[in-house]
Amino acid sequence: MVWQDYIISDKNILIGKPTIKGTRISIELILDLLSSGWTEQQLLESYPQLTTNHIKAVFSYLRNLYEKWTVCVINQRRLVANI
Repeated sequence: MVWQDYIISDKNILIGKPTIKGTRISIELILDLLSSGWTEQQLLESYPQLTTNHIKAVFSYLRNLYEKWTVCVINQRRLVANI
């Protein structure tokens, strides 16, 4: 899954928050709804412009952010250890 095919960040759309390409649906909104108990089916029914691939892209995007954050933390620990 190449999340960049589905998710963009444009300063002119929601102040640059990551959104589903071609919509004003933010990744933050999708995550908020899922974390509050919405199902994938509820998302797809409530936002007909979304597809299963969009939701998969959200998780791929999160995984990518997590990997970058983990590397940053590891690098900071090495930096602290070298001081």
